[in-house]
Amino acid sequence: MSFLDHVQRVNRHDLSGFRRFLIGDAHAGYLRHAMAERLKAQADTFQVDASTVRLSPALSHPEARTEAVDRAVRQLVAEGAVAKIRFEQYPVLERPGGPILMRINRAAAAHFGIISFGVHLNGYVRKPDGIHLWIGRRARDKSVAPGKLDNMVAGGMGDGYGPVETLVKECGEEAGLPEALARQAHPVGAITYMMEVGSGTAHGAAADIGQDGLRRDVLYCFDLELPADFTPVCQDGEIEEFQLLPIAEVARIVDTSDDFKFNCNLVIIDFLIRHGLIGPDRPDYLDLVSGLHR
Repeated sequence: MSFLDHVQRVNRHDLSGFRRFLIGDAHAGYLRHAMAERLKAQADTFQVDASTVRLSPALSHPEARTEAVDRAVRQLVAEGAVAKIRFEQYPVLERPGGPILMRINRAAAAHFGIISFGVHLNGYVRKPDGIHLWIGRRARDKSVAPGKLDNMVAGGMGDGYGPVETLVKECGEEAGLPEALARQAHPVGAITYMMEVGSGTAHGAAADIGQDGLRRDVLYCFDLELPADFTPVCQDGEIEEFQLLPIAEVARIVDTSDDFKFNCNLVIIDFLIRHGLIGPDRPDYLDLVSGLHR
């Protein structure tokens, strides 16, 4: 692996294998052809043709759409086409900042190819020998990327939460960060990518990525310089340990291995670019910068 390998990995997709998911005139997502064919059995909710899957026009309000699609997703779970239901809803938008068209269970987000949002925090400490990053190791019983390395804090942005509210919540749950300290984090931008996953693709093992379909992710990134005497302690069991590593060692791990959860590599690469540790003298510099914002 290399920095560029990680970036290229998340930008691989072949849309010829998908049909557009439409809600009214809004293009809300993508479904694999096989999944679209499954939905033909639920004709009261979906209108399926060779190129599109359209939500029934009779479902004209977000609440009615949410209820109907939730029933459909539960049927897909019963059929084994979608993994277990998650206790979290994601808003469905045509574009970031647009109106909420409906809500969908997190378990089906990639299956329907919707835009999903998350937050990632780089927690770092300045020492005489330079920057050190707090790195977590994911619990071995996690369904996605078990035992992989992770950013200090990261989490999906569920319905009703904005980026800052999500960050504060995740900081408390994953690292024991007091709210006052979490709110000192600086927003430093966003990473975007569209990545085909599952169904035998070569774009990452299912255990690392999770789900099947198309991940269209927006990661809001934050930096937080932490006091030297602070040690993160996971409160929800999702991280089994933390370690404070020199930035050069973190960069080496990313550049030479697949030890981090796939999208955490991107957040670290972005940090390295912004702090001048990956510079414009690299031949692949522009590919790295542009690849983080597709």
